[in-house]
Amino acid sequence: MRAFVPTGQPGRTVRRTQVADPEPAPGEALVKVEAYSVNRGETFLLEHPPDGWRPGKDVAGLVVQAAADGSGPRAGQRVVGHPPSAGWAEFAAVPSHALAPLPDAIPAVQAAALPLAGLTALRLLRTAGAVAGQRVLLTGASGGVGHYLVQLAAAAGASVTAVSRTAERGTRLAELGAEAVVQRVEDATGRFDLVLESTGGAALPEALGRLVPRGVLIWFGQAGRVPVQLDFFALLAGPVSATVRHFSYADTDRPDAVDLRTLVRLVAQGRLQPEIGRVEDWGRTPEVLADLTGRRIRGNAVLTLS
Repeated sequence: MRAFVPTGQPGRTVRRTQVADPEPAPGEALVKVEAYSVNRGETFLLEHPPDGWRPGKDVAGLVVQAAADGSGPRAGQRVVGHPPSAGWAEFAAVPSHALAPLPDAIPAVQAAALPLAGLTALRLLRTAGAVAGQRVLLTGASGGVGHYLVQLAAAAGASVTAVSRTAERGTRLAELGAEAVVQRVEDATGRFDLVLESTGGAALPEALGRLVPRGVLIWFGQAGRVPVQLDFFALLAGPVSATVRHFSYADTDRPDAVDLRTLVRLVAQGRLQPEIGRVEDWGRTPEVLADLTGRRIRGNAVLTLS
C-alpha cells in the first residue's frame, strides 16, 4: 500500500512510498482510510523522527476487517479513529479502544479533524472542572484545539477571552462563542479564574499574572517553541496562592473510544463544529505540513484519499 514516511531531511519532511500492508493485532481493526488530519505535534516529531515511526494519529474511514478478538466496530462500519501512529496511509491498524462508530450524517473530512484536537479540548476542560460563570483566558486559540475549547467552554457557561495572533483568525472564535478576542495576552482586560496556556515563552508568565487569587493556570503545550522562564520573586507580587498545572491529553484511564463517541455525538447534535481551515488531496501533504508549520492554517488541516 501507499503511505507517507519521514525523510529526516530539512525542508522535505515526508514522502509517499510503498510500504507493507498493516498486520492488525487481535485487538485491532483494519481501517481503509478516507481522510486524516495533521497536527502540529506531528510536525515537531518529523524534525527528528524516531526509528521506524510513521506519522498519523487522526483517521476516518471504513472498517474492512474487524478485530479478531471480537472487540470494537464490525466490518463495513464507518469509523473515526485515533491510532498511535501510521495513519497517513491507505490502510491503518487501529486499536478497538481507539475507534468510534460514525453516523452517515458526519462526513469523513469532519470526523478526521476530531481525535487529537477534540480529545485534548474535552479532557482539558474535564481537568479544569466546573467553568460555569468563570472568566477563562485561552492562548494559542486559533488552532484546532482552541476552536474546540472555545465552543465547549462557552457552552458550559464560561466567559472566554481568546488570544489569536491576527484579528482575521480570531473572527471565527468570536462566532463560536468567545466573548473577547485579543492578539496578545497583554491586551486582555481584567482578571481570570482560569488560564489555559499552550504557547510558552513570554505568554505563560504574562498570563499567570492575570489570575485572580487562588486562580489556576493549566499548561498544555508550547506551540511557540520558546522555553518558559518564570521569575518566582515576581510571583510574590502576583496572584495569591495561584496554581500551575501541567496537562497531557494521554494521561487518562478513559479509553479514547469513550471520548470519541462523546465528540461524535456533539457534532451529530450540532453542538460542536470542527473548524477545518484546509482540505486537500493527500498527495499535497508536504505542502500542507509547510503551511501548518508556518501558521497559515486556521483550525485543522484535513487530507483526503480518493
